[in-house]
Amino acid sequence: MRGTGPLLAAVTGLWVIIVLVSQVLAEPPLSPVATILVGVLVTDVLIVGYGSTLRGPRQGRRPRRPRRPRPPAPGRSGDRGPDVQARPEGLTDEVVDQAVALLLPLLDGDAMSITDRHRMLAFAGPGHEHHARGSPLYARTRDSVLRSGRTGVVWGRGEDLIGCPLPGCPLRSATIAALRVGDEIIGSVTVYRTIDDPPRAELVEAAAGILSLHLEVADLESRQRLATDAELDALRAQINPHFLFNTLNTIASRIRTDPEDARQLLVRLAEFFRNALRQRGQFAGFSQEYAFVRTYVTLEQARFGDRLNVEYDIDPAVLGVDVPVLMIQPLVENAIKHGASGKVGRTTVRLRARVDPRARMLDITVRDDGAGMDEPTLAAFAAGEQLQEVSSVGLTNIRQRLALLFGDHHEFDVRSTDGEGTTVHLRLPVR
Repeated sequence: MRGTGPLLAAVTGLWVIIVLVSQVLAEPPLSPVATILVGVLVTDVLIVGYGSTLRGPRQGRRPRRPRRPRPPAPGRSGDRGPDVQARPEGLTDEVVDQAVALLLPLLDGDAMSITDRHRMLAFAGPGHEHHARGSPLYARTRDSVLRSGRTGVVWGRGEDLIGCPLPGCPLRSATIAALRVGDEIIGSVTVYRTIDDPPRAELVEAAAGILSLHLEVADLESRQRLATDAELDALRAQINPHFLFNTLNTIASRIRTDPEDARQLLVRLAEFFRNALRQRGQFAGFSQEYAFVRTYVTLEQARFGDRLNVEYDIDPAVLGVDVPVLMIQPLVENAIKHGASGKVGRTTVRLRARVDPRARMLDITVRDDGAGMDEPTLAAFAAGEQLQEVSSVGLTNIRQRLALLFGDHHEFDVRSTDGEGTTVHLRLPVR
């Protein structure tokens, strides 16, 4: 039972914050369905990460990852035999119902469904009377999507198209995207229209990406999909519950005033998490990490508006250099927390990167003009103490990862003045 009390307190506090922000501070308040869905997603992430903390360091040899059975060839989607797989972990009735209710207004469609490989799991919109949970899947195009993973677009109600056998079904066109856990296709997300003009593929793919993220997080513990504990910790650090909630809250508020901008933000959010989930190994190219940072900053600027200014000074020679995976984005995130989140007025964050070819060293500097650290906190960090402040935890984790990757062959310098800002400088060997 060790750790049950803190976990209950953390979950309770999280839901209090969610209800306060979405129902009291938001103008107008979010719908109850949207609030519940965000709360479920954030709680899932919190619980998955918290379990690793309670276990502590792993001992002995890592258990072999069990082989996932290959799904049967789908053939006709509506054919269900004795080899039908159990519903993927994370696709509960509550989750899929809330997902279609929250995402449908963002996707420029009239109806939406979520399926596994054999049956309907959730449906909202016109036609829900006969496209109910548990009903078979008709469109042959969906079979192709489940086999290839490529998004399908259909219109018309013929056997090879929408395929609904009910003559009065109002659905006329659809865009179908694959739902994945890692490299495996486990279902589909479909957005329908009642006219012969299918929804935009990138929006449907973004929705499928968001749901795939949820499934990936739910599946991480049991499948042990990442090769090392460092990779697992890095991925969990990226799926920041507060960042996810704040961004979803921003998107939900934009749908009332600028629906197209809200849809574009949804695509960016899916891109952000999709890139996080793609990371494998301890290193990635700087260009890849830089693109990841730019996507993150776009989402934060949508939230803070003119209060946040980010400047980039990147030597083109740096773009081909390998850097520790998911290392730069937390530095920028920390700078934004010190800046825009804790300062009245406009905040500027600067990212600078240079390479010294003679010394074969890479210099990365992230500077903000935000709140800064007080002297006791900075002194404790310099002494190597484990800090508990939210804005300093990321720096502590980065320092520990750098020590594991480079030993003494690196520099990690943090300078900060209370009320004036923080500068973080990394000097890493070029691989």
